[in-house]
Amino acid sequence: MNEPHAPVVLIGVGEMGGVFARALLKAGHTVVPVTRSTPVAEVAARIPEPMLVLITVGEDDLSGVLESLPTEWKEHVVLIQNELLPRDWVRHGITDPTVGVIWFEKKKGSDTKVIVSSPFAGPKAQPLVDALIADQIDAHVVGSDEIIDELVAKNLYILVANIAGLETGGSVGDLWDSHEDLARKVGTDVLAIQEYLVGSEVDADAAYRSMVAAFDADPEHGTTGRSAPRRLQRALSHASDAGIEVATLTDIARAHDLDV
Repeated sequence: MNEPHAPVVLIGVGEMGGVFARALLKAGHTVVPVTRSTPVAEVAARIPEPMLVLITVGEDDLSGVLESLPTEWKEHVVLIQNELLPRDWVRHGITDPTVGVIWFEKKKGSDTKVIVSSPFAGPKAQPLVDALIADQIDAHVVGSDEIIDELVAKNLYILVANIAGLETGGSVGDLWDSHEDLARKVGTDVLAIQEYLVGSEVDADAAYRSMVAAFDADPEHGTTGRSAPRRLQRALSHASDAGIEVATLTDIARAHDLDV
């Protein structure tokens, strides 16, 4: 078992990694950063039993990081990525990670912006929540049986905002106030894909409630960005694998000259 004062290994030192590093350092933890050029095997030899291994890389980089993760670190993993679901960690032999659903953002040159409280579940949820709260970032602990619903709700928010936003532009408040029908059509396709990826039925009503609560909490939040086309293509790939018809997503992709 890792010691109470064992270091935190931080893989990914971008804006989000910086938020966690600051909170953990202020809480008295030692943070050891791991960048793309860091010899991970050497760090693992020096710190075989970290307090936690916090992975803050983007979703496109996550699989490669988990594939190369030292075996001795796998029981200490913390994951916070968007579009995250259990299959993403199970396939890499990680059985009981700590998982956070992040409802705050940090952009270069700006302060951390909290939308709603971020839920965490898993063996290292409490120290992370304590560190974030002490740094004035709302967070809370939920049970492991609740985290999948929380992940699905965040995925619905991200994908509806990004994909419908390719059509509408503007803010999430505008999207929901003026284009709710489009948002729900995109949401129907997204939730069908989520059920396939989870492997069971999801609570659509709860996911929509969480999405709308986040829209209401930050109505000026932009709908789309550079990652939106990639998210749409990834969703279409999942739908193709599952044999799911997603007419709205397909129409949007064609309208924006994306491969379908």
